[in-house]
Amino acid sequence: MSAKCAGMGHIPPTGLPMTTAQRPALDGIKVLDLSRVLAGPWCTQILADLGADVVKVERPGAGDDTRHWGPPFLQDAEGRDTDQASYFAACNRNKRSITLDIAKPEGQEIIRRMVLQADVLVENFKVGGLAQYGLDHASLRALNPRLVYCSVTGFGQDGPYAERAGYDLMVQAMSGMMSITGRADGEPGGGPLRVGVALTDLFTGCYASTAILAALRVRDQPGGTGQGQHIDMALLDVGMAILANQASGFLNAGNVPQRQGNTHPSLAPYQDFPTADGAMLLAIGNDGQFARFCAAAGKPEWSADERFATNTLRVKHRAVLIPLMEDLTRSRTTADWITLLEKKAVPCGPINDIAQAFDDPQVQARGLHVQQPRWPEGAAGDGVATIGSVASPLRLSATPPVLRHAPPALGQHTDEVLHELGFDAERIAALRSDAVV
Repeated sequence: MSAKCAGMGHIPPTGLPMTTAQRPALDGIKVLDLSRVLAGPWCTQILADLGADVVKVERPGAGDDTRHWGPPFLQDAEGRDTDQASYFAACNRNKRSITLDIAKPEGQEIIRRMVLQADVLVENFKVGGLAQYGLDHASLRALNPRLVYCSVTGFGQDGPYAERAGYDLMVQAMSGMMSITGRADGEPGGGPLRVGVALTDLFTGCYASTAILAALRVRDQPGGTGQGQHIDMALLDVGMAILANQASGFLNAGNVPQRQGNTHPSLAPYQDFPTADGAMLLAIGNDGQFARFCAAAGKPEWSADERFATNTLRVKHRAVLIPLMEDLTRSRTTADWITLLEKKAVPCGPINDIAQAFDDPQVQARGLHVQQPRWPEGAAGDGVATIGSVASPLRLSATPPVLRHAPPALGQHTDEVLHELGFDAERIAALRSDAVV
């Protein structure tokens, strides 16, 4: 069965049907999602993919900002742009959407009723922003001590910048990430660059989901606390953490890393190389791989050269080695180099654009492109029949992620969720009339 059918019949991304004994890993976990844009929604989508019931609360009439962040836009059956940006689809599948004005007392009361049933709440308002509505951690913990309350902000709940709004681009700049991304100042096109996706937001979402799972474990395990807790996730904290080896080099050796394009500060050769018809990527990580490259390329003397015999020496003599290699790599096409070096277990590959990446046989074999029908069909009223997305990379053998339904239309599940809370049709109509929902 093709993974492209993965939105139907509870088929996981691997294409393996679930047995009746299997339940999603987070089945029974209820998540109240008050977050917008990317970091928070990325976190809650991970939880939703793993089976949690995630209810996304959005502003009436407008919804999450990313619904309007286009182009590009979702296209209807005739290939025409709709008014729905594709950005929203990247991080909101498997969720239910309700519209609710939390600035109104009636809206706040609905949130409190939902909190009584929730296991997790995720929000990314400014520090203190929900206190004015009585929806801050302290207030909601008093209602439901088991609630795991995750706050996502730019700079955390304390410190001199706590009150500031924070954005991925800002944090990439402040953390030093942009100072190590891009070509050196003296090279054409040199200067600081952001990473091509909102890396800090995405990593914050991943860290937040991990913290939430840890908090649920502490709450629910035998001998656990039985209590929820407050999780303070800051983009700046994450931005500093993901500097990884670059931060470690500074903290332990005093080296301030600089931009060096596609080369690696600690490995050589580990970068892009020109070929007869374009470019390829070589990722040689040890001396054995370098020796095999040299032998396959007809230059066995390079691995015996005292300047290139070890990785440390190759890094030291990078300015000599790389031009020699570039002259050689131009002699074959990218495909020829890949064919030659793959047989010798030398890591190499093409430098794809995103269209080429999705056409790659391995990407297709792993079922990474999934198409989800709108749930229920036509619910959005915009003519979009299916939405494409990237399959979850979480491959659990017994409880894999399940793509239950596509990203929701704005407010698609408002009536459904309110009915679950005990509101009858007359009361729901009154809430709509008062612009609460």
